[in-house]
This record gives sequence, structure tokens and C-alpha cells, in this order.
Amino acid sequence: MTQFLQIISTFSWRSILDIAIVTFVFYKAIVLIRGTRAEQLVKGLAVLLIATVVSRQLKLFAFDWLLTNLMTMGIVAIPIVFQPELRRALETLGRGKIFTRSSQLYGDADFDQVLEEIIKAIQVLVKKRIGALIILERETGLNEIIETGITIDGHISAELLINVFMPRSPLHDGALIIRGNRIMAAGCFLPLTENPNLSKELGTRHRAALGVSEQSDAISIVVSEETGVVSLTNNGKLTRYLDDTTLRQMLINLCKPTTNSISSLWQWRSN
Repeated sequence: MTQFLQIISTFSWRSILDIAIVTFVFYKAIVLIRGTRAEQLVKGLAVLLIATVVSRQLKLFAFDWLLTNLMTMGIVAIPIVFQPELRRALETLGRGKIFTRSSQLYGDADFDQVLEEIIKAIQVLVKKRIGALIILERETGLNEIIETGITIDGHISAELLINVFMPRSPLHDGALIIRGNRIMAAGCFLPLTENPNLSKELGTRHRAALGVSEQSDAISIVVSEETGVVSLTNNGKLTRYLDDTTLRQMLINLCKPTTNSISSLWQWRSN
């Protein structure tokens, strides 16, 4: 106990700050890979590392040589295997407040109008059991995804949203992308999630919604064709069984612009 207190007494505020930063980085890394394919890969690397230490302690030279070479190959393979996770981590860093754009995608009035049109469209889609996948672009640009679909570039209206997803429409199978107060494209192809823990009852729309939310900060709204259940994905997380009120509040919390002194000053200087 005395030795422990002596070690603690040697800590400076810099040491405490250093440990806190490293702990925070490890915590964020764990949160980032949890529930993804990378989680299983990290467990595999941990097993190899433990096996290497044990083999050296037991002086199993041939086995140690094999594990050491595998670890060397792993260092080269990590950037390739973890490419989606590394991309997601860098995009998350780039979306930090220090890099946030000074202009907003929505004004208050624009957002309220967009929200009402989306809610009205979803009410009809749910009632008629029409499947839909609506993506709301935020800070991360989705131009690569928009280019896979059919360009629309039209103002948002409930009628247009409903018609896009009608069963005989040529665009109903893909995703619809919204940027600001405009529908940019429909019939777009999205990356599918590789989350191994996802329920088997969820179809391609839900997997695509999760996939795009894992690789960007976009918000996805899914209407199930089979059950009429409304779901929302954000940051790789799926929330199901949403009613109109809950969906509206979640979209307000995630997308509605906040008024602050910096943005107000920017708008004042732009006028």
C-alpha cells in the first residue's frame, strides 16, 4: 500500500492528463468498432498476442517464430482489413466541431417545411405498407452515392416522396437522398452493413440504412414493406418502432440547425 501511495505521489498533472487522454482514445476506439466486423478481428489479434507471450515464456521456439511472422504480416494487413473502420474514424474526426462548416444546410423555416413533408409522406407510406428508404445528408457529402441513382434535384413535397416509392415506380427499390430542402436523387445504391449481430429478420433496406450511417453522419429513415414499421439509423445505430411524434422529435434533435453567436456573426457579415 505504501509503495502504491509513493507511485501516486510521483504523478504530476501532466501524467494524469496523459493517462486520461490515452484512456479516452481507447474508449472511443472500442465504441467505434463495437458491433462491427472489426470487433472480431481485434479479438483474433488479442489471441495471437497472448499466444506469442505464452510461447516465449514456455520457450516454444518454432511456434514463437510462426506467431512472430504472423504478427509481422498482420501489421501490413491491418490498414487493408480495417479500411472501413479507419475511414469511419477519420470522418468522425473531421466532423468535429473544429471542422464544422459555418453555413447550415437548413434555415429554421426550411427545416420545418422539410420535416412536415417527410412526416406526411411517411404517414401515407405506412398506411399503404409501401417500403421506403430516405437518406438525409448532413456534414458528410454523399455525392458518390447520389451519382449511382437518377438525378431529381427538386423541391421536397410529400406527393413526390410518395410517388418515388410507389411499387411500380422504376425508382422505388433504391434510396432517396435529401440535401437541405431538395431531393437530389432517387434509386441510389447504398453500402450494406457488415454488422454480424444484426437481426436476420431485417431486410436489405435496413442493412443499407445502417451501412450508410456507419460510413457517414447521414440520417436514414426506413419504412418496412412487410410490417409498416418505421425505423431510423444514425451513427451505425438502428432505432425501430417509431411513431410520428418520436420520429419528429428525433429528426429535430439530429438535424435542426442551432442558432449560435458564430453562425449569427457569419450571416451578418454575409449580408
